[in-house]
Amino acid sequence: MMRYIRYGFMLFLGLGLLVVALANRGAVTLSLLPGDLARLSGIQAEVTVPVFVVIFGGIAAGLVIGFVWEWLREHRYRSEASRKARDVARLEREMGRLRKPEQKDDVLALLEDARKAS
Repeated sequence: MMRYIRYGFMLFLGLGLLVVALANRGAVTLSLLPGDLARLSGIQAEVTVPVFVVIFGGIAAGLVIGFVWEWLREHRYRSEASRKARDVARLEREMGRLRKPEQKDDVLALLEDARKAS
């Protein structure tokens, strides 16, 4: 059931994006530098694209920047978790090395043998 709800939501979202794209088909010119600075530097980089490309490009750029920002911010937690995992593995190896095979107490062994014999 949840799968169908997810598919319905994705369909609704896709149709919404399609409607936004169709409503914003007008062309805009994007310039790398402002006019006076472009003439001064000799760099006249311009591109003409539909408005919806600018809108969706801005959304995509914001998502990428946010993901990278969070990944960098959480580096401290990932490194701490990695260090703790290494410590746990080291301690488990040490416990395995220090653990001796199970030894029975002599008195308990005699009592158990006597119970089996009777």
